[in-house]
Amino acid sequence: MTLESTPVTLLNREQAILEFNRRVLAQAQRLDVPLLERLRYICIVSSNLDEFFEVRFADMLDAARDPDSAVNSRDVERVGRLAHALIDEQYAIFNEQLAPKMRAERIVILNHADRNEAQRAWVAKFFEREVRPLLVPVGLDPAHPFPQVANKSLHFIARLSGKDAFGRDNRIAIVKVPRVLPRVIKLPAAISEGQQAFVLLTSVVRAHLEDMFSGRKVEAFSQFRVTRDSDLEVDEEEIANLRHALRSGLTTRHFGVAVRLEVVNSCPAELSNFLLEQFGLPAAALYRVNGPVNLVRLNELIDQTDAPALRFEPHEPSWPQRRLPRQKSIFDRLRKGDVLLHHPFESFDPVVQFLREAVEDPEVMAIKQTIYRTGSKSVLMDLLIEAARRGKEVMAVVELKARFDEEANINWAERLEAVGAQVVYGIVGFKTHAKLLLVTRREGSRFRRYAHLSTGNYNPRTARFYTDLGYLTADPELTSDADSVFRQLASLGKIKMPRQLLLAPFNLHSRMMEHLAQVAEAAQAGRPARVVVKINALTDAELIEGLLKAGQAGVKIDLIVRGACMLPPGLPGISDNILVRSVVGRFLEHTRICYFRWGPGEDDEALYLSSADWMSRNMFRRIEVAWPVRDAKLRQRVIDEGLQPYLYDSLDAWQLGPDGHSVRVSDKGLSAQQALMRRYASD
Repeated sequence: MTLESTPVTLLNREQAILEFNRRVLAQAQRLDVPLLERLRYICIVSSNLDEFFEVRFADMLDAARDPDSAVNSRDVERVGRLAHALIDEQYAIFNEQLAPKMRAERIVILNHADRNEAQRAWVAKFFEREVRPLLVPVGLDPAHPFPQVANKSLHFIARLSGKDAFGRDNRIAIVKVPRVLPRVIKLPAAISEGQQAFVLLTSVVRAHLEDMFSGRKVEAFSQFRVTRDSDLEVDEEEIANLRHALRSGLTTRHFGVAVRLEVVNSCPAELSNFLLEQFGLPAAALYRVNGPVNLVRLNELIDQTDAPALRFEPHEPSWPQRRLPRQKSIFDRLRKGDVLLHHPFESFDPVVQFLREAVEDPEVMAIKQTIYRTGSKSVLMDLLIEAARRGKEVMAVVELKARFDEEANINWAERLEAVGAQVVYGIVGFKTHAKLLLVTRREGSRFRRYAHLSTGNYNPRTARFYTDLGYLTADPELTSDADSVFRQLASLGKIKMPRQLLLAPFNLHSRMMEHLAQVAEAAQAGRPARVVVKINALTDAELIEGLLKAGQAGVKIDLIVRGACMLPPGLPGISDNILVRSVVGRFLEHTRICYFRWGPGEDDEALYLSSADWMSRNMFRRIEVAWPVRDAKLRQRVIDEGLQPYLYDSLDAWQLGPDGHSVRVSDKGLSAQQALMRRYASD
């Protein structure tokens, strides 16, 4: 039976991203969150907004310039107003709520006017010793045009009195502040008056700005920062070597089209208008802020502050000793059955140990791994390099276009190639986002494969604060499927469709659509029908339509969507069977789980773990995998840990309304993340 859904206007994607950041910002206002962690959420929002302007808003501006695009200038203006309001709220929370509480804890950021004589003297010496030698003020005239200003780099603009040394009336000067300088400086205890006292680099430069212009006065000034379009694009059809092309592109990325200009709120209109003109920006692109133009840098203050009571209690992920005994071979254990790892509640170390065991085992012949975001320092990459040195066949599928990780991945690719590993860069036009690690071991007269599949990246550092599920298996079908995926990524040839793995861009999207139709048919027939999906984003129009049809057929649907969700829930007769919630807590929710039930029997359900979000790019423009959890006990564990606690979370959860606005469920009750931390602490 074909089901027709009622047409519905989807929520705006950019607004949904800003709404997610509003939820993150709300963490900075929670009284039950330690003070320095509240400040860290302020920093996280700034980092998120930088990427929003560099990528999403930049794309939106491009689309608005296209007469055939559905995006128009009114959409840009609306999103811009929301961004302005969010940033204003962010600075208000920092200045009016966090800064006073920090002062009460004797943690202070001292402006020049707040510093006593000893502190001013120390800052002056610091400026002369550490800062001034690296500053080169540029006075603007026809021979000194406005300088190249890199993306997100800190600068000062000054208006000067009088004439320069050559008698000319050049009144505007620009001072670039090098990135190598620390943005937050802790004063020595001897001059801090019993406090933990800090000065910002911007305050240091501001206090000595006039010293750089001998014989002239600084009449007006402002710090400023420009955000540029930073999406790195290359025409893959027109290049011979993707790595070389991207290496070249990295040098120009920092000078893309300007998107946003930040100045302090005291910046005179004359200077801000001058900067807007230089960057070719409209007035709406100007963001006046009440504080430093880059709050991300306050992470340095958090790291330097000695105040354990103002941080989250230390969390040490547990090793799953009962399921994976530390002193025994992981290969031996996997021959007895699959192992599920729940990060960061359980340690990522078993994954590292799995690879280390493969490297050190003389019976292991080959290791294949996908590399998306692994970091500039990585024990896993070091192990792959060691495996190649030992003569094992190593294949690495390195995704060179992992946004903002391109340089690190290029460096790893070059190091791997240097020791003889086979390095490929996936498929032209598709990012390889699947997380797969495959080991082939000689056992007697035959080969046996072992695999690790994951919803998250091969990055031990982020595995400590991203929630993800990892799956270790020796299942012949899953491991054979994984091997087929690697063969296709290397050979570009057609492969027999995997038996268990779902693979984007081939059948992942269609299988999800089939399951949605399956549960809708069950509901219409009066059978139990249920859908629970936990993902990071929901923006694919076809999947949204499938969810709406299923909901209108009577299926109860719960969506746990961390970030952008374009489906408007709770519309009478349209989406009133669909609830959308977002959980924002201590850890970044990153797990992808898809659960479908279409009847009362044990065989009337399916549960998948996946590397993919429900976005068109994941389904059609990336190499992604999803795999079924067929072991009943492991499937129940995923439900009990990965889904149920989040459905009943009342402390960290937000519920999305039909207008796209989220409301926090409660300020008390259950926190899924805290419950899982307690559960694994007692194991």
